[in-house]
Amino acid sequence: MSEKIRVLVAKPGLDGHDRGAKVVARALRDAGFEVVYTGLRQTPEEIAEAALQEDVNVIAMSILSGAHPHLFPKVVDLVRSKGMNDVLIIGGGVIPEGDIPALKQAGVAEVFTPGTPTSAIVDFIKTHVKA
Repeated sequence: MSEKIRVLVAKPGLDGHDRGAKVVARALRDAGFEVVYTGLRQTPEEIAEAALQEDVNVIAMSILSGAHPHLFPKVVDLVRSKGMNDVLIIGGGVIPEGDIPALKQAGVAEVFTPGTPTSAIVDFIKTHVKA
């Protein structure tokens, strides 16, 4: 791989807990990815703009608040409207299994729920991103 894969780790919405996002960010960094962490309480617009400015390959969103049915698709739409059609968008957090098909249909490539080994996230990104 000639360039490092760049991953934006984002916490959309009013969710105030970021321990899981930080654990994932650290695992991605340890796997050799460049990681940009946006911090808490980001709007979909801020996430899409940060992804554009940072020229990332992946957007990894984490949410616990239950607002994923609204926020994840909004981020996908904004990112695609900015012409970033090759950016892999993944999500994770406390997301009911029944919500996952709609998120995937909206353009979220994969959803990782609590208990997923971080190695599975790393492997998914390596499989789906050509840097």
